Amino acid sequence: MHFMLMPEGWCITFLEEDLKTPLPRKIIFQDSIKVIEMALRGGAGKVLADRQAIEHGISLGRGSAWLNLTTEQYGKLKRPSSN
Repeated sequence: MHFMLMPEGWCITFLEEDLKTPLPRKIIFQDSIKVIEMALRGGAGKVLADRQAIEHGISLGRGSAWLNLTTEQYGKLKRPSSN
C-alpha cells in the first residue's frame, strides 16, 4: 500500500507482491486517520515500529506499508474502483 497527499486528499494505491504490478483499486481519503485505519485493517502496524513508520510517512506526505491481506480483502483490491 502506497499513500501520498495530493490536492484531492490522501491517494492510496496498491501493488502486487512483486512490488511492480499495480492493482486497479485506488482510494482517496480526506483524513490521514483513515490511512492509518486502512493499514491496520490490512494487517500493517502490528509492531510499534511499523505503526511509527506509517505515521512518519503521513508527516512527510507520502509513505507505504506492507499489508497482510485476507483472500477477501485481496479480491476487493483486484476489482477497479467504482468512482
